[in-house]
Amino acid sequence: AMAAERPRTLFALSAVAVSRSMAALERDVWALPGHLLRDLLPLLTVFHLERAEDAARRAGLSTQPIWRKLWDDVMKTRPPNSESITCWRKKFLEAFFSNVLHGVLDISSDWRLNDRHFSPLLHSSPHVSQLTLCNMLQGAVELTANHNHKVLENLAGSLQILKFQHLLSCDQSIRRSLVLLLHRLIHHGSVSQVAVYSWPVPDMVLLVLILSMSAGFWPSGNALAYHSSPCGLCREEDKAQSWESAQEGAESGCNAEWEGSDGENQKGSLDEADACMNSVLSAPTSPPLRNPACEETSSKVPCDHTSIQGGSSPCPGSEQPSCHPTPRKTRRRLKRAAGRKRRCLRQSRVRYADPEDLYDFVFTVDREDNSGLLDKTRTTEGENTENWTSSSPGSPCTGHAGCKKRGGPAGIFSLKAAPRFRSVSTLELFSIPLTGDACQTLSNLLSSWVSLENLVLSSNDLDANISCILSGLRALSRRPCRLRVLRISDGFSHMPCTELVHCIMSTLPQLHTLSVGFHFKNQLEGNRPEESPSCSEAEIPESCLEVLEIRFPSEPLHTAFLLPVLKASKSLQQLSLDSARLPCPQELGLLVDMLKECTPNLKKLSFQNVNLAEHQKEVLLLLQNPGLQEITLAFCRLFESSTAEFLSEIINTMKRNSSLKSLKLPGNRLGNHRLVALADIFSEDSSSSLCQLDVSSNCINANGLLEFTKKLEGHIQQRGGQIPLTHLHLFQMWLKHNVDTFQEALRRLRAVCSVVSDSWDSSQAFADYISVM
Repeated sequence: AMAAERPRTLFALSAVAVSRSMAALERDVWALPGHLLRDLLPLLTVFHLERAEDAARRAGLSTQPIWRKLWDDVMKTRPPNSESITCWRKKFLEAFFSNVLHGVLDISSDWRLNDRHFSPLLHSSPHVSQLTLCNMLQGAVELTANHNHKVLENLAGSLQILKFQHLLSCDQSIRRSLVLLLHRLIHHGSVSQVAVYSWPVPDMVLLVLILSMSAGFWPSGNALAYHSSPCGLCREEDKAQSWESAQEGAESGCNAEWEGSDGENQKGSLDEADACMNSVLSAPTSPPLRNPACEETSSKVPCDHTSIQGGSSPCPGSEQPSCHPTPRKTRRRLKRAAGRKRRCLRQSRVRYADPEDLYDFVFTVDREDNSGLLDKTRTTEGENTENWTSSSPGSPCTGHAGCKKRGGPAGIFSLKAAPRFRSVSTLELFSIPLTGDACQTLSNLLSSWVSLENLVLSSNDLDANISCILSGLRALSRRPCRLRVLRISDGFSHMPCTELVHCIMSTLPQLHTLSVGFHFKNQLEGNRPEESPSCSEAEIPESCLEVLEIRFPSEPLHTAFLLPVLKASKSLQQLSLDSARLPCPQELGLLVDMLKECTPNLKKLSFQNVNLAEHQKEVLLLLQNPGLQEITLAFCRLFESSTAEFLSEIINTMKRNSSLKSLKLPGNRLGNHRLVALADIFSEDSSSSLCQLDVSSNCINANGLLEFTKKLEGHIQQRGGQIPLTHLHLFQMWLKHNVDTFQEALRRLRAVCSVVSDSWDSSQAFADYISVM
């Protein structure tokens, strides 16, 4: 018979009763002594537990174990990098918010999650710093609903990272909700990073909307009707700006009658704003790859948000030209408007008849035109993207045949004429195919995205369109931009990686981190393309580059492009070259010499999947570099055809090098006897400071590891009981064939240093192991 369950104590019964009456007893509970509060905290709902944080801190108690148990009980998963989580309360409430928002968590399933006095979204929203919206953007619709107004306000203050994943095409009402959400969280909020993931067939209208609003623009024609759904923050700013404008007008003696008529125009344009909003949000999800803004509206776009003539804005279907010589009064008004940090949407007068105007908006090129006026110069058909992006100030919009079709003025209002708000500092696009028009869209936005600090483009099928992205970055470089981190990785390369790096650094020498990587070389190109004069001949000024990473698609290492980059990078601290082919020994020799002479601050150097079997001299020179603290030579076939003399030279070089702290040699076919020989690096006569050694994937069995351990123990005795080695990495090793020997070697090694290993199935390396037996 089962033992009778122990009856609850009087205190336990009282604690349960108190936890169920927290609505009335909360203030008294927070005043309880610490020993009573400690037993009561696990009986509270997540809402009261969150409110108990201050009381627990005053009593010297930690709620972290309770939140961790809640995670295990409710989420039932182990979060990645759980060892690095410092606040389980924030981690739980952030996941709790997301799961409730997307309807994947039933709060009625656990009494700790359900309290009729609290709203789950409202109570957890202040702890949300990262949020992911998926699929049909149901979360955006829910957050912009009237009953979640306070939730959205909380998110505007707490949310830092906004992610979109696996998005699908959506209808007009959902796009309207997304516009409201992005406006509040980005333009008037604290979101600093926008990331879009896994969108195999992107909806161009939706993608352009996300990109343009992340860049701080309110797409033209997408004006919200403030009389039906006003943005209070915009209206407050509008009032303040109107007061400042009135003050400036009074000081400069502006015509009061003209200003009054403009106010009437603003009031009369609200109905047109509604029509434009509906037109844009109901646009087709896959717009044609053209620029109808140039084709259909270039003769109708007013030169500013207000009508130039001072009367009412033209109707959306009007054919009346509006690009006339600008009156002197309008010039003064434009000059004042240029100094405003943000513009309220009610001041937008630009009207489009084409329902694609959201898509067309980003096809306008930001000019360096201080006056902000429209250019009336005609464009020529067939000019490429490079011409119009890097053209001189005042040059027209080119690159689209539509600009020439109607024979009218080619100019379109510049990006600086559009409503501009706060923008994010980090943009990440992962696994999203970008068409030519999508790349041109992004290029135009990048050209004036001065707040952008980090740009990550990964698996976007850029191919030749990468030149369009470079054009936008080139235009951005002419401004006081903040871009410091640029990462580009894709499937196929359109130009040699080193040439691309040369082009980027000649344009953006202020970069601190540059990562470029491709998996395959474009087979259609055959040999490498002819050098572009703008890239190959451009001089690279002294740069701020600190980290350079290049993954080659198994193509030759062209030092003619790479060496000038290194020569200009005096601040370089980390260099990584992956999968490069060395056409001749001289190439690597030139690189090694350049690193020693021109990069005095280089600390970390990595070669991965680079055949160094025939470059033993250069490898020894690298190991002799007194400035390097970490060297990685991974899968470089170092010992494929080496002699015992080469191994001896490596060991002697390491014994004399007192600056190197980490040496990683995975995948170089060390074998047992070479591993045992490496133990001499820590001999009594060695001045080595090596504290981390990685010999993973090196065809080493348990017997070899045991012999290595015994030799280390002998050196420790000779040195008086201490060697610098603190970490030994043993991933993917042939170690468990002889379990007893492996366990003994592992036990003895752990007495010497920390051993980092895995549970890899060594049978996968059987063929490789046999080859070096």
